[in-house]
Amino acid sequence: MDDGLLVRVGPGPAPRSDEAAGKRAVIVRAATELFLAHGYTATRTEQIAAAAAVSKQTVYSHFGDKERLFREIVLGVTATAEAFADGLAGTLADVTRPGDVEPALRDLARRYLAAVMSPQVLALRRLVIAEATRFPDLAATYWQRAPGRVLAALAEAFGGLADLLAIPDPARAADDFAFLVLGRPLDHGMFHTEAAEPATTDLAAAADHAVDVFLAAYPLRADSTNAQ
Repeated sequence: MDDGLLVRVGPGPAPRSDEAAGKRAVIVRAATELFLAHGYTATRTEQIAAAAAVSKQTVYSHFGDKERLFREIVLGVTATAEAFADGLAGTLADVTRPGDVEPALRDLARRYLAAVMSPQVLALRRLVIAEATRFPDLAATYWQRAPGRVLAALAEAFGGLADLLAIPDPARAADDFAFLVLGRPLDHGMFHTEAAEPATTDLAAAADHAVDVFLAAYPLRADSTNAQ
């Protein structure tokens, strides 16, 4: 499984031995790869068991059934977004001077774009969307814990820059930043499943352009530049 996708699934309802925890982790890894490659419906429990080198009964003893396993994996994958959101505060917390704003935003935009454009993350988004009709509550929870959590973290971070940037509404600024950074690359990536992963230089150029437009809409405050 690609390192760009972090899956955190709990140990289950009862205390488990290290061996049982290891089997649970192997099942999660095998199921995640199969769900991403073939979707929910086309993936059978027997395939998951075979890929994990365990019995079908072992899969059931750990997760009950395929639906529960699928739900736990989708919600476990939100650990990727949680880790990124938690890092946002550190990225912008040290920005205290006008001259620090643009470099920090460029770095943030590049990391944001690289994280979301990971092939595994794109595949996970396609999977959740494809199953949104079957599992509407799961799709809504995934959005809240992943994209929604990142947007909330961005809004909080931009609120902390209010003395430096003209940001009357941090939540709106967060929406604008996210769509400027992700807009076209993410839209293209979602519809081109066989396309090669974008080059780092292309992602950097897209991120830099997004920051240029963002700073045109939310410029440095005049009083902050005068005080520099």
